[in-house]
Amino acid sequence: MQYPTAPPDCIPTELTVKPRRIRRLSLISLMLALIVGCGYIGYTVSEYFGIQALSENGQRQLELNARSVESEISKYTYLPSLLELEFNVERLLSTPTTYRRHLVNEYLEGLNQRSGSLAIYILNPQGRVLATSNWRDATSYLGEDLSFRAYFKDALEGRAARFYGIGSTAGEPGYYLAHALKKNDKVIGVAVVKVRLEGLEQRWEKARLQAYVSDENGIIILSSNQARWLKAVRPLPAETRERLARSLQYHWWALEELQPLSRKHLADGTELVSFAEDSKSQGKSANITYLSQRRPLVDTAWHITLLSPVNDVQRAAFSHGLLASVACALLIFLGLALNQRRRMIATRLAAREALIQANNELERKIAERTADLQASNLRLQAEVRERQQAETTLRQTQDDLIQAGKLAVIGQMSTAIAHELNQPLAALRTLSGNTIRFLQRGVLDVASSNLQTIGELVDRMGKITGSLRAFARRADDHGQADLEQAIDAALKLLQGHPAFDGLTLEKDCQYSRENMLLGIEQTRLEQILINLIANALDAMTEQNQRQLCLTGREQDSRYLLTVQDNGIGIPVDIRAHLFEPFFTTKPGEKGLGLGLTLSASLAAAAGGNLSVQHPESGGTAFLLNLPIITGHKDEPHD
Repeated sequence: MQYPTAPPDCIPTELTVKPRRIRRLSLISLMLALIVGCGYIGYTVSEYFGIQALSENGQRQLELNARSVESEISKYTYLPSLLELEFNVERLLSTPTTYRRHLVNEYLEGLNQRSGSLAIYILNPQGRVLATSNWRDATSYLGEDLSFRAYFKDALEGRAARFYGIGSTAGEPGYYLAHALKKNDKVIGVAVVKVRLEGLEQRWEKARLQAYVSDENGIIILSSNQARWLKAVRPLPAETRERLARSLQYHWWALEELQPLSRKHLADGTELVSFAEDSKSQGKSANITYLSQRRPLVDTAWHITLLSPVNDVQRAAFSHGLLASVACALLIFLGLALNQRRRMIATRLAAREALIQANNELERKIAERTADLQASNLRLQAEVRERQQAETTLRQTQDDLIQAGKLAVIGQMSTAIAHELNQPLAALRTLSGNTIRFLQRGVLDVASSNLQTIGELVDRMGKITGSLRAFARRADDHGQADLEQAIDAALKLLQGHPAFDGLTLEKDCQYSRENMLLGIEQTRLEQILINLIANALDAMTEQNQRQLCLTGREQDSRYLLTVQDNGIGIPVDIRAHLFEPFFTTKPGEKGLGLGLTLSASLAAAAGGNLSVQHPESGGTAFLLNLPIITGHKDEPHD
């Protein structure tokens, strides 16, 4: 039975795309694996041959430095036995006297200087130092009991006494060579020579050689890196640590174990080790891998170890591995490029046709989008014109409200102003009549005095009307203002207020320089102060003792003025509405509710702000914050 087969056009698209994607991912994974494999092989081969070359070179250096160490420690071996031939040494050990000790001390001192050793001294069979080359020094060994030293015990038993340790007297490290002094086959004393071996370390350090020597206990006694000095190259059992502590061979040193971060055995006496060391150039810790090569020293139980850094070998191996990966990748990419070129040639005509169609479609969309942008631009221009017109209307309305606020204040003060003007007018009427009569009588002195008084009254009335005219004048948002002048003008206009009589005024305005100017127009500052002081006077109308405090100080290139009264204060429930337009607590038609709103608006327009505080002692305090400007004060004008 045959089943009908579906034509290729009927196969869903997702079923054809998925195998193609799987094949592509498989091919990419295979190529990456091939590139990584070539790199790894290149790295491994390069590292192997690099370590082989480094090992051969290190073996030569190890042999050379081992011979140098052996030569350094063997050139002093004759010195202890040489003392056996000195007659005065034998006499001192047989019969110790002060004179013989002095002779032997001088002899040992000269011998020590000629040989270049650190110290030479003679011990009696009980381990007491009878004579020493450093008898003149404060740290002389003379009289010291060194019977606990291992080299002394070995010499008494006839063994070759070779010993590295730290001196118990001065704490100075050195290499000790001891020899039993005999007379008639009987041990009568021990001769000890202490030599320095630091010269080897200095030569290693100058040659930038990483090497160290470990003694029979596995303790590093010589090292080009002082951080490894007196560290154990192998774990020390508890009984060994106790024995070394009793012998004071290494003084009181902790004898910590030198523990590498990693260790890989390569051959007998050869291994790869890693240490965490401080980098002098970068000032931070870095892991450094060394090729460690070790061999024993002749005639001693010591071992010398040479550490050759393999970082350069690993970097070279990494470079070779990277080159192998790059070469493999280039070959793969070259094959892919040839295959891709074949495909590109086959699909170029189809791509050109698709490009033409896409270009036509793009031009159509650009034309549509351009038309949309033009329409949007026209709408935006219309909105900008409407907003500019609204801003102009809002600014004009704000100026009208400010002017209305001024006129409202002038209207509220009209009664007081009329009272201020009526008194000079009545005095003018009386004085003018008296002046005429005095002129008729010929009393010119009195007439002249009356005329002078009339002039002063006219000046007083002119100041009142001038202040009103300046206060009612329109002004800009920005300008400059003199604070003292504004305070004086505000107080002058409010002198007729019912609460001004009996008012105690405290003014403390601090300035860092004379003629300080504030960044606000003069009349607008006066309007703000009139509103604040008038509100304070209204709040203190019912008070028996009225007190108004004006205090100011500079704060970060700004000036903070506080207007505080001792009135009844503002109830808590209406404090949040103080700066709302047309909100007032004054009864009847005494207030429009615009004073604080306009004052806050004027302060904000000048780059400042107006806030309120409610002291616990009572009353209300308004804080006016305005910028300070630098400049010259303008001349006052009407």
